[in-house]
Amino acid sequence: MNKHAHDYPLIIRRLLATPLATRPAQPIVYSRFHRYDYQGLNARVHRLANALKGLGIGCGDTVAVMDWDSHRYLECFFAVPMMGAVLHTINVRLSPAQILYTVNHAEDDLILAHADFFPVLEQIRPRFERAIPVVYLEDRPGGEKPGDIAGEYEALLEAAEADYPFEDFDERTRATTFYTTGTTGEPKGVYYSHRQLVLHTLGAMSALGTGGGQGRFHRDDVYMPITPMFHVHAWGMPYVATVMGVKQVYPGRFDAENLLRLIKEEGVTFSHCVPTLLHMILNHPAARDVDFSNFKVVIGGAALPVGLAKQALDMGIDVMGGYGLSETCPMLVAAQLDRHMLELSAEEQIYFRTKAGQPLPLVDIRIVDNDMNDLDHDGRSTGEVVVRAPWLTEGYLKNEETSSALWRGGYLHTGDIGHLDRDGYLKVTDRLKDVIKSGGEWISSILLEDLASRHPGVSEAAAIGIPDEKWGERPLLLVVKKDGAELGADQIAAHLQQFVDQGLIEKWAVPDRIELVEAIDKTSVGKIDKKKLRARYGGS
Repeated sequence: MNKHAHDYPLIIRRLLATPLATRPAQPIVYSRFHRYDYQGLNARVHRLANALKGLGIGCGDTVAVMDWDSHRYLECFFAVPMMGAVLHTINVRLSPAQILYTVNHAEDDLILAHADFFPVLEQIRPRFERAIPVVYLEDRPGGEKPGDIAGEYEALLEAAEADYPFEDFDERTRATTFYTTGTTGEPKGVYYSHRQLVLHTLGAMSALGTGGGQGRFHRDDVYMPITPMFHVHAWGMPYVATVMGVKQVYPGRFDAENLLRLIKEEGVTFSHCVPTLLHMILNHPAARDVDFSNFKVVIGGAALPVGLAKQALDMGIDVMGGYGLSETCPMLVAAQLDRHMLELSAEEQIYFRTKAGQPLPLVDIRIVDNDMNDLDHDGRSTGEVVVRAPWLTEGYLKNEETSSALWRGGYLHTGDIGHLDRDGYLKVTDRLKDVIKSGGEWISSILLEDLASRHPGVSEAAAIGIPDEKWGERPLLLVVKKDGAELGADQIAAHLQQFVDQGLIEKWAVPDRIELVEAIDKTSVGKIDKKKLRARYGGS
C-alpha cells in the first residue's frame, strides 16, 4: 500500500463537488418561492452548517426536519450529513403520537419545522423526553413567529458565514435516519451511512442513465420529485440529480394543479411517484393543457396498474415501473425497455413497463422458497424476493431482534413475493401479508387490482382478503369509478370473467363480493392502506 496515496472516502460532500465544477449556473427552483443555482446551493449549505454549529450541533448529533419538498430540504440533505451529523427526515403524515415516538426514539438534538407543522409540533412538544430547540421555517418571511424558537431559518443563514470547514471522515458514519410504519407496533427506524448513500446514487445513476430504449435520465433533463423527501430520501433521486448537475424543481406541498403548472412552466421531464399520485395528476382538469410528450416518470411504492400505464402512455408519458423498499435505500430494479422492445405493440410494451424491472448494477436478487432454495427464472415460479446490495440498511435502529429477522440467512427479506424471467425482469405479485389465501391457494391482490383497472370506467381498485368460514379467506374487491361512468358490481364481475376465459386468472379467484366506494384509504406515503381496509371490512 502506498502511504502517500490519498484515502478518498465515499461521503456525501463528494456528490456536491461535481456540479460545482461542471454546471454551477444550473437552476434550482422551489415552486413560486425561491430560485437559485448550484453555486447558491453550495453557499447556503455552508451557511446552514455554520448556523447549525452555532446552535450546538456537531458530529454525531441528530437534526430532524419537518418540511415540504423544498430547496431547504435539499440543503439539509447535504449540510447535515456533511458535518458528520445525522439527518432525521420526519414523516409529517404520521399521527402526532407516532411523530412523538420517532423524535424521542431518534434522540433528536434539533428540529427544523415548517410553519404548517408547528401546530402538531406544539401539541407533542411537552412530551419530548428532553428539551429540543426548534428552528422555524416559512415560505413567506415577515409573518408573526412563535415565541419559543431557536431562530428562523433564513435569518440564521443570513447571519452565518458562507465558508464551513467540511472535513473527511469515515465513510461508514451514519448519515440519515427515517421511520417506516409496519402492520404492527411502533414505527421502525431505518438508517444509512455515507458509503451506502453514495453507492446507491452511483448505482441508480448508472442504471437510469444507460438505458438504450426509453426512460433514460440524462444531464439535459429537468428533475422534480413527486415523492416526499422524508420518504427514503425521495428515493435517493435528489442526490442523483445533484451529482448530475441537472435543473431541479421542488414543488412544496403536493397539489395536482401546482405540479402540473411546474411541469408546464419549468419544463419538467423526469419524476417519480406512487401510482395514486400519478392517478391524481392525470385526472386533474388542468392535465388537458399540459404537453407530456417529454415527461418520464418511474412508478414505485406499489405495482403500476395496466390501466394507469395505458392512460399515461395515451397522454404521451414515458412511464415505467420500479421497485425497492425503505430498507433498500430504495432502488433495486427499474423497468426500462431495451431499444428493440419499442418496436413491440403498446400492449406488449405495457407488459414489460408494468413489471418491477431488471436489477440495478451490484444488486443480487433471488426468488426463494421457505427453505431459501432458489426457484427457476422462468417467469412463473413464485417465491419470496430476497436481496443483497452494497446500499441496504444494516437493520432497524435499536431493534436487534427485528434486524436479525430482516437479514436471516444473510439476505435481506423484502416480504414480497414474485418471480424472475430469463431476462432478469422481476415481477412482484404481492406482499406476503397481502396475498389472499383461499382454500389452500394463493390469489394475488395486485393481479386483481390490475385486471380491474383495465375497465374503462374504473378509476382505482383495491383487493383484500376477508375471513370466510369455508375457504379461510375470500377476495373483496373495492372499486372507485371514474367521474361520470355508469358502473355496477355486475359489470366489473363480467369484466373479470373475460380474464378467466383468457386463462389469466382462475374462476375461483374472481371475488364473490365487489363494492363500489367513494375513496380508498391510503397510507402516509400514498399507498393503498390494506391494513386499514382489512380492519374496516372484517379482515385482520
